[in-house]
Amino acid sequence: MPANHPSDAILLNLIKTGDLDSFNILFERYWDKLFTTVYSVCPDTEVCSEIVHDIFLNLWLKREKLQIEYFKGYITASARYHVYRYVKNIKRKTIEYREDLDYGNVVALNDGETNIRYRELERKVEEELEELPSRCREIFTLSRMEQLTNDEIAARLDISKRTVENQLTHALRHLRLSIRHFLVFFIFFQI
Repeated sequence: MPANHPSDAILLNLIKTGDLDSFNILFERYWDKLFTTVYSVCPDTEVCSEIVHDIFLNLWLKREKLQIEYFKGYITASARYHVYRYVKNIKRKTIEYREDLDYGNVVALNDGETNIRYRELERKVEEELEELPSRCREIFTLSRMEQLTNDEIAARLDISKRTVENQLTHALRHLRLSIRHFLVFFIFFQI
């Protein structure tokens, strides 16, 4: 690879040392692709832009701790997680009924296929979570579904933060291995 086009791995190593120029190169290299990927699931440019910026912000803030072997896979997985979390939060919002709604400006979107795929994935994740030990499943649910921090989980369950981290690692590894074949048929994102 030419010197003016360093690999992702080289850039990641430089980013760990705080090299902002390397971060900017990765940002420019992947921002459009990642935005397009997120937009294919969530056609709201403002939301997509926020999600992509959150992914890169997390990369910068956690740069010293992250151990990324394949950057393209990392950002794809991050996009999936952020979109999943966004969709989950949208489902939780209450519906506001308004009598003064102008129906002339309503645009109907056909999200049927996306919703079906999302529900199938959600069902598969729930099935796989049932196979985990109860404590591991409980910690995963508190972390990912209720969005509690590791410290909050440890305090609530009266266990160490390290135990929470270990159980989350176990749960995520189990899910990754269990649903990877399922996701092959289920192409949400293409970068």
